[in-house]
Amino acid sequence: MNPYVKSVEAKDDYCLLLTFENGERRIFDLKPYLHMGVFARLQNVALFKTVRVVSGSVEWHGEIDLSYDTLYMESKPVKTSVVQCKTTTRKRELATLSAKRVKPTGINVEAK
Repeated sequence: MNPYVKSVEAKDDYCLLLTFENGERRIFDLKPYLHMGVFARLQNVALFKTVRVVSGSVEWHGEIDLSYDTLYMESKPVKTSVVQCKTTTRKRELATLSAKRVKPTGINVEAK
């Protein structure tokens, strides 16, 4: 059984900063849901920012909600004190690749 949501904070770029009862802090990206059914209404930033915890899950006015199971399973752990919704891992990978050139033999050569 997944833990209940203890607190929620609406972040920029349609992300939710969640704190669960087990102490974990996780980030949930709502963007993939914004074109599905009732979640389309959350494109209104003012409505999105009204998110609140109710019975261990989150909800918005107008009977829009997400279960604690979905929130836990689809969220990503927060590893730093800086909370960002956008995935920065891929950006770091691309920056690393652009700084190095890989020869067909697999030997990394520093870019000049």
